[in-house]
Amino acid sequence: MKKLLLSLILIGLTAAIATADIPENKGNLRYSITVSTFQNKASWSGRWSVGDGFTSILTDALQQSGWFIVLGDAQMRNEAMHEQDFAASGRAAGGKKAPKVGRMTPAQLLVKGEITHVQSSTTGGKGGLSFKGIRLGGSKDSAEVNITMYVVDSETGQVVASSKLVGHSGKKGLSVGYHGSALGGLRGDLAGFQNDNVGKACEDAVVQGLEFLIKQLEEIPWEGTVALATGDKFIMNRGSREGVTTGARFTIGGVEELVDEDTGEVLDSEMTTVATAEAASVKEKITYLKILTGADAVKKGMSVFAAEK
Repeated sequence: MKKLLLSLILIGLTAAIATADIPENKGNLRYSITVSTFQNKASWSGRWSVGDGFTSILTDALQQSGWFIVLGDAQMRNEAMHEQDFAASGRAAGGKKAPKVGRMTPAQLLVKGEITHVQSSTTGGKGGLSFKGIRLGGSKDSAEVNITMYVVDSETGQVVASSKLVGHSGKKGLSVGYHGSALGGLRGDLAGFQNDNVGKACEDAVVQGLEFLIKQLEEIPWEGTVALATGDKFIMNRGSREGVTTGARFTIGGVEELVDEDTGEVLDSEMTTVATAEAASVKEKITYLKILTGADAVKKGMSVFAAEK
């Protein structure tokens, strides 16, 4: 039952994101991100797990948005590593499809948080949806969810941004095109699946959270590396997966880091630009660069930054 309710919320989310004011990613470079399970510190216990539910809804929203490379959570990645270890043990059939060790995509950004307050009913109203005799709240009722979200830089482990989200059911409209037996015994007016009110409040909080995460990208420098520099061939280790498009402009250079001798922490970094380039040919994970200026100075291992628009 809990899994069914969560599935209904995820179905509703597709329409909710479509009608929300989330900007379309038009040529902006993408960052890899993973979401940790949000802890339920509100002690709310309902038909589904609010912490797991919010995590699933947020992960789905990030994937739909087109702004991020969304990676599996810690459990999924551990399972992937287990499969890699199994394939490398010699006890599994080999071949091109066997998972290879050392190929997992690292997360640049980590998202975690806490559910701090859940109020499942703020009005006492009743709704219009039932499942096998169990009534789900309706559009006449309301709910509120309070969430604290943190963004962590995976390189430093530091919290780089945080936000307090307050989601309200009924705040964001949605329309779902599924009815009756298509959802396995659900009957009533599904256009209001707003209807698990806590789930609907979570959807509203997710939209706020997604807007917050996209806003943070303005403060995070996007960086690639020159993977090959030989003759007239220059390749960067970023491609269409990261949002690179043909004609995109970049600066190339060396980065000097100022390191705290006491702690080993990077205090600051400064780039010396030696060349400019544009994307000539883009594949999924690499980009062939056309060097516009300074070709003789470009070396393998140099940093590549998106040029200012």
